[in-house]
Amino acid sequence: MRVSKIFCTFARKLQKSAFFSPLSFATAKVLLFFEMSKFIAKIIDFFYHPFEKWVPKQLFRYASCGGGNMVLDWVLYFLIYNFVIGHDLVYFTVFSQQICLTPHIATLCIVFPITLLTGFWLQKYVTFTASELNGWRQLGRYILIVALNLAINYFGLKLCVEVWGWYPTPSKMAITLVTVAVSYLGQKYYTFAKI
Repeated sequence: MRVSKIFCTFARKLQKSAFFSPLSFATAKVLLFFEMSKFIAKIIDFFYHPFEKWVPKQLFRYASCGGGNMVLDWVLYFLIYNFVIGHDLVYFTVFSQQICLTPHIATLCIVFPITLLTGFWLQKYVTFTASELNGWRQLGRYILIVALNLAINYFGLKLCVEVWGWYPTPSKMAITLVTVAVSYLGQKYYTFAKI
């Protein structure tokens, strides 16, 4: 019921839009993403009320969006590692050189771009909405912070799986806890900084 109300509101706004035409698919996407971000923010804010005395709203939104993206990351990692890659080495050729990736690193390479984009969208449009930096500049800064986290993930997986012999999925979960602090501080004070 709630989802249908959102899409009806979206359709009404689209019909009233001065830019509406069969060729304005970009306008429709922007309105849809805006409505989705408002809907997600309302859901998060509904659950925020019991915590408002102890946690700032922005931190709660960050934790909620980051937690949702983290769960998406874990689920995708598990599904792709177990059902797509299938615990096999992955071979591919780049400039006539054959490269071999271990299954846990190949899975990381597949999951990473997906969660990069969903994470950026959630943080930009739900959590850090007050930043006035250009969107492309924010994306560039976000990618730098994520690249640091990717390095932590890569070397952490190598250490946990190949040196210590841990299972890949719990290793990924443990490493994610380390990267959460790095992400929050980097995003708040660098990526989505207020000018």
